[in-house]
Amino acid sequence: MATNLARLVRRPAATLFLLRSYRHVRHFSHHIFPGGVVCSKPRRDLIEFLPKASPYQIWSRSLAADSGDLVDAVVPFMGESITDGTLATFLKKPGDRVEVDEPIAQVETDKVTIDVASPEAGIIQKFVAEEGATVTPGTKVAVISKSASSDTHVAPSEEKAGKDAPQPSPPAKEKKMEKETLKAEAPIKEKPKASSPSYPKTSASEPQLPPKERERRVPMPRLRKRVAVRLKDSQNTFAMLTTFNEVDMTNLMKLRSDYKDAFLEKHGVKLGLMSGFVKAAVSGLQNQPIINAVIDGDDIIYRDYIDISIAVGTPKGLVVPVVRNADEMNFAGIEKEINNLAKKANNGTISIDEMAGGTFTISNGGVYGSLLSTPIINPPQSAILGMHSIVSRPMVVDGNIVPRPIMYIALTYDHRLIDGREAVLFLRRIKDVVEDPRRLLLDL
Repeated sequence: MATNLARLVRRPAATLFLLRSYRHVRHFSHHIFPGGVVCSKPRRDLIEFLPKASPYQIWSRSLAADSGDLVDAVVPFMGESITDGTLATFLKKPGDRVEVDEPIAQVETDKVTIDVASPEAGIIQKFVAEEGATVTPGTKVAVISKSASSDTHVAPSEEKAGKDAPQPSPPAKEKKMEKETLKAEAPIKEKPKASSPSYPKTSASEPQLPPKERERRVPMPRLRKRVAVRLKDSQNTFAMLTTFNEVDMTNLMKLRSDYKDAFLEKHGVKLGLMSGFVKAAVSGLQNQPIINAVIDGDDIIYRDYIDISIAVGTPKGLVVPVVRNADEMNFAGIEKEINNLAKKANNGTISIDEMAGGTFTISNGGVYGSLLSTPIINPPQSAILGMHSIVSRPMVVDGNIVPRPIMYIALTYDHRLIDGREAVLFLRRIKDVVEDPRRLLLDL
């Protein structure tokens, strides 16, 4: 960054063009210079790179705001595929003091929630955008004063304005009271008309709708809108078919029970069932590579890498973070990555890059008690595995009926690309590996 700025300083004409062309910029941390160079430093750090004898040093200070004391907090760059968002909530209020890079508002997009940070330390003078408004990168959200004291607040000015307002004269008060009296008497005089039989009585057979006062109308969150669009597009595009199987969880649960303490002590994370299903899915995708492929126009794209998407339900909606290169990870690596992504998803701090891509999805509805379902494919993937709750059921083992923990699993696939044979063999591979994890060790 310093090298690029120094190069500009040595060319005064270029510096003059740069400063004149971007007078509207309030904070350089949100500005991308020509040539793709991103300046992530505040304005005061930028000025340090200019020579002390340069006439542009003083002029550049005026870019903070027209008044020199006020700076604007603007919506930052939100990602390559995101053009706008909704101003979800303000984390501060006018009159509050904020520090540099302290979040003052949150913008909700169809993928992630982004913070709007304060460019300078100071006092929030006012908000220039409203909650629920649609904003784009560069939209001004708040005005911050760098020199105002912490006692500054908008409420005193409003109270002063209320005190200075002229009081109505006594005649005006009397006229106002007369009008109110007439308004109060009017309904009384018209009251007998309400009992006239001119209004037809409601038939007892007509349905009685609940009153509107018992309903609430709220805007649909952007994340929920995005999920709705993607799921409907999936139904309209794919020829979806679902096949089922059942898995005896006895051996995998025993493996977890035997080694959970040692696993936690060595790796610092609990051994769950999800890592076993991820490894089983990796084995199945390696045996049936068509399920890891995708249709692109008139072509089929085979992926020689395996990125497993894990569906995570959050208070704001469903997100699908991706475990990269799952075929190169062991049980501990998978559990650590899933744990890390799940925490970020629930805290709302997961990034767009952590949800982009993915070649195959696993959805575990069993954590909520789902017995059986037909999951919907996550576009542009070609298949999705659905896990469900574990229920003790009577099973025939070696000619004897014994209780076993059984899970139903489902594979929804795009029948345009994947035939029933590949789908059934894939699901059968999941069953074999989960029921006998030793197959992974022996590569069987």
